Amino acid sequence: MPSTPSPLLTTPGPAAGPADIRLIVTDMDGTLLDDAKRIPAGLWPTLAELRRRGVLFSPASGRQYATLAEQFGDEGRGMVFIAENGTYVVRDGVELSSDPLEPAVAGRVVHAVRRLAAGGVDVGAVVCGKRSAYVERTDEAFLAEVRKYYVRHRIVEDAAAVEDDVIKVALFDFGPAERTTAPALEEFAATHQVVVSGEHWVDVMNRTANKGTALRGLQRELGITPAQTMVFGDYLNDLEMLDAADWSFAMANAHPRVVRRARHLAPSNNDDGVLRTIARILHLPTADH
Repeated sequence: MPSTPSPLLTTPGPAAGPADIRLIVTDMDGTLLDDAKRIPAGLWPTLAELRRRGVLFSPASGRQYATLAEQFGDEGRGMVFIAENGTYVVRDGVELSSDPLEPAVAGRVVHAVRRLAAGGVDVGAVVCGKRSAYVERTDEAFLAEVRKYYVRHRIVEDAAAVEDDVIKVALFDFGPAERTTAPALEEFAATHQVVVSGEHWVDVMNRTANKGTALRGLQRELGITPAQTMVFGDYLNDLEMLDAADWSFAMANAHPRVVRRARHLAPSNNDDGVLRTIARILHLPTADH
């Protein structure tokens, strides 16, 4: 694939009729949301039309379930939310699946983050439980970043000793996480996943947990095939779910590894790439391109 491919040239054109898509799964940050973290206005009429056609729309994000539910509000009724990078899958407040960390592992990650911070790295841990997220840092700069993704969070004295089902530990690094924090967590990579989920975020999860595992479980439960599944992603935590769909799209702004893994390219997140692609492939009346 060329280094600067044209999204419209590498996105498949409409067939004689709309594709038989039953499930659409999209990442949020860098994919559905623009760089200002806004949901595109055209999403709401698109969701109404997808519901009319019996197509399930599922957000798949590193974000907390409570955050996703708040973002979609009443429009989230009936949706399956693949939250916390696939470690927690919920529909209408009912857990469909989860993959919790051993408490001792979560504690070890917290201690590793404390060591990084003591060594001068501007980093903080977010211990992600089913009920809430938990943080030790209290400075506003860090908490402002936490609030973007974890609307339900608590400041605690010891994040290594929370009483909750911990499904992952997320680390926010004010520097480049892929070059600084992720390599420092190499001790966990042999037994767990250390995933760079954004420019400043790294997640530590069970080896069995990712968006792709969650998506395949959902496909089995609903009787939906990869050929009937459309997926959109932009970053490294989206790689496995791209493999679970024949209609896999990397955004034009995606990480190079994501572009290589996906079958197709969509326009960028700032160009309403998800909605434009859905409209084009499914021949939606809301299409304006």
